Amino acid sequence: MINYDIEYYYNLLRIHSATAKDISKVRWDFLGNILDHNIPTTILDYGCGIGFFEAFRPKGVPIQLFTYDIMPVPQTGIPEDTEFDVITLWDVLEHIPDFTSLAPLLAKTRFVALSLPIKPAEKKWEDWKHFKPGEHLHYYTVDLLTALFDKYGFGMICTSQPECPPREDVWSFIFAKKEII
Repeated sequence: MINYDIEYYYNLLRIHSATAKDISKVRWDFLGNILDHNIPTTILDYGCGIGFFEAFRPKGVPIQLFTYDIMPVPQTGIPEDTEFDVITLWDVLEHIPDFTSLAPLLAKTRFVALSLPIKPAEKKWEDWKHFKPGEHLHYYTVDLLTALFDKYGFGMICTSQPECPPREDVWSFIFAKKEII
């Protein structure tokens, strides 16, 4: 099991800062599929890590961005009585031991945007760069992910693969509450 401690986050900062701006831009552009840049939007970046998504947010867009992570990194936390337009799970879902822990948040949001690794059918598990037992607790297919969100009243409205050039086999998805679709 991976230890999400300060050394883990320090390594993220040190190793990945060079690509974080590019990846964050791809993610904000991807969210453009559902965001109206004239309407204030409330977003929860769940599993924010060291805060790259917030650090590289677009300027001039009316966004109220909350951040949460299990690590004691600078974050706002999850406000109790807030409904969210969007919850993001960038590189998070495969690390969560129990998906049902997200149910209370899913009940308070309209959209979920996420990215996670999807293994190509032709690759062997032991040769796949995202096969990380102890760190990645779950592996998803598009069909499994769709069925899981369907159970919580969401339908997929958008997908993109790969997330961007340095992100081999990482897909992005946007799910919406079914009454919105």
